[in-house]
Amino acid sequence: QVQLVESGGGLVQAGGSLRLSCAASGRTLSSYVMGWFRQAPGKEREFVAAISRSDDNTYYADSVKGRFTISRDNAKNTVYLQMNSLKPEDTAFYYCAAASGIYVRTHQSNFGSWGQGTQVTVFS
Repeated sequence: QVQLVESGGGLVQAGGSLRLSCAASGRTLSSYVMGWFRQAPGKEREFVAAISRSDDNTYYADSVKGRFTISRDNAKNTVYLQMNSLKPEDTAFYYCAAASGIYVRTHQSNFGSWGQGTQVTVFS
């Protein structure tokens, strides 16, 4: 099973940017569909973005479309989430996740490996 470690979270003013990283170990990241999810206090965990194994296809939640970009560097075994134009409602714990298989399915039940998460706080 692949192990995932997120980094890059922090405190940022609204309108600012952050880049989250997810480093994988134990398995080659290119074997997995990768995703980012988030969970805000008192809310359920929700899908943010996903990327296919070959980097050809990306998927986004409507709430982040046009502001966030998911990418992967299989040579570095790392996935990124570039977050621009951040809003206070983006405040949440962000999780990286890996899914076996070929097709990208955005429901969290399809992702078998999860990182510990990193906190993102956006203040106005």
